[in-house]
Amino acid sequence: MFFYYSDEHRPIHVHVRRGGGEAVFNVEESVELRESQNMNVSELTRAQRLLRRIDT
Repeated sequence: MFFYYSDEHRPIHVHVRRGGGEAVFNVEESVELRESQNMNVSELTRAQRLLRRIDT
C-alpha cells in the first residue's frame, strides 16, 4: 500500500507498507528512500521502481 498525505510536513514523501514493514520515500525532487523497517531489498526496490513510474 502507498500512502500520500498532501498536508503533512515537507519534504513531500510517500509511506509504503507491506506485511509488517514500512518504508518512507522522499519524492520532492527525485524518488529516494529515507527510511525503512522490516522490508527486504527486493520489496524496497520494487516500491522505488513503482514510484519512479508514477513520477514520470
